[in-house]
Amino acid sequence: MCDAFNIPLVTLVDVPGFLPGVDQEHGGVIRHGAKLLYAYCNATVPRISLVLRKAYGGAYIVMDSRSIGTDLALAWPTNEIAVMGAEGAANVVFRREIAASDDPEATRRARIDEYRDELMHPYYAAERGLVDDVIDPALTRATLIEALTMLRNKHAALPARKHGNQPQ
Repeated sequence: MCDAFNIPLVTLVDVPGFLPGVDQEHGGVIRHGAKLLYAYCNATVPRISLVLRKAYGGAYIVMDSRSIGTDLALAWPTNEIAVMGAEGAANVVFRREIAASDDPEATRRARIDEYRDELMHPYYAAERGLVDDVIDPALTRATLIEALTMLRNKHAALPARKHGNQPQ
């Protein structure tokens, strides 16, 4: 639809991830995620993503992330871009240290705080190239207008083919 009428895509991202489970599988979360991924990857219009808060795992990737080719990836200073939340990640990464500790709960809390402070801040994502810029929320409208103006003459040519194989 957006390609047909040359409507740019601005994606506001706040996704804590896909919830694993049988109910989600029966509801078609993988199928719907694949359709979303296919649509973003085939779009030739300007694409801008803005991470507002949380952006975890595969759900973040299919929400027009830098890794699937968004033209401009922006983030508010409150964002958290990671594979999973700090608690889950710290429990996995520091599992042995927490288990061997005299006070496992205190060690777990300390490691969660350490993980959050070192790896879950917006500038870590910018350093890694996951976002192009961390912007002031008050300047969001002006920044998006400037970005859309910059991308207004975007021309993306897809490979010559009759049609793609869209997920069903």
